[in-house]
Amino acid sequence: MNAFVATFIYFVLAIIVVLVGLVIFEWITTKYKDWDEVSDGNHAVALSIAGKIIGICIILSFAIYHSISIWETVIWGGYGVVLQMIAYLLFELFTRKFSVQDKIKQNNIAVGIISFAVSLGLAFVIGASIT
Repeated sequence: MNAFVATFIYFVLAIIVVLVGLVIFEWITTKYKDWDEVSDGNHAVALSIAGKIIGICIILSFAIYHSISIWETVIWGGYGVVLQMIAYLLFELFTRKFSVQDKIKQNNIAVGIISFAVSLGLAFVIGASIT
């Protein structure tokens, strides 16, 4: 396949996977709607979303690099998104003194930064495990 065509296909694929991932993440966060909060200037939600977007893209970059075909990239990318969602749910579960969703909705920047870091850090771990 022509390298320019393949690059375009991976680009479109990344956009689709990111959008699907964000929709599913918004279903998980039941206490607020991401884009409504961003529209209202909630920086903590924006940080959390940014971490999710960058995290998904990191995983996809590893998937592209290590996959033989576009379909293999889709499978690894989807699996990585699922693992990112599990990580987010575990982050909420292990934070017993407060609800991550509540704090992010309240525009707690500190929790937003940690959410961002969790998404990025685990994206590198998930991505590096794709071989």
